[in-house]
Amino acid sequence: MSEAQSALAGLYAITDGSLTPGTELAPAVEAAIRGGARLVQYRDKSTDTQRRRQEARMLMELCRDHGAGFIVNDDVELALESGADGIHLGRDDAALATARVRLGPRALIGVSCYDSLERAVAAAHAGADYVAFGSFFASDTKPGAVRAPLALLAEARRELGIPVCAIGGITPENGAALLRAGAHMLAVIRGVFAEKDVRTAAESYAQLFKP
Repeated sequence: MSEAQSALAGLYAITDGSLTPGTELAPAVEAAIRGGARLVQYRDKSTDTQRRRQEARMLMELCRDHGAGFIVNDDVELALESGADGIHLGRDDAALATARVRLGPRALIGVSCYDSLERAVAAAHAGADYVAFGSFFASDTKPGAVRAPLALLAEARRELGIPVCAIGGITPENGAALLRAGAHMLAVIRGVFAEKDVRTAAESYAQLFKP
């Protein structure tokens, strides 16, 4: 198992440019890793190609220096150019097979499966390294997101041979229920990066994974 693959358990911190703009991004991500984030996803939906390329490369180096995995959201070429450990794909993003060809056999590929076990089974059969379900709770990031039931996590863990990630409105208070239901990872955006003390916020999630 590679170092990146070993990161597929624990806190999965996802960036948001509106929460950590410009020079705030790197210190916030470093604080999240120091607080216990095992995996970091660079999520930026803007069209500023040059800035996105610079930020992705910078975060890749930062994650590598601190022993965290680094994933790029939905941009195969940016993942390739930055040297990221892999990519996360949504419903409208590149096909998994295309991403695998471009990024190679060692790349980590995650797939959003929303509330669909069928989609997750198909992703696993196609070679996904992990799948993500949600939103499990109300989310300010995606207020209109489909809601997934807790029981889906247990079913997915039973049916799939790959790590399962939960996302959507997760707090330190409700996260434990997701882990008990079967999640290997908790993906968090605002609960980490919207907080004034990012490291302490990350620590509060990381504590949930300790025996």
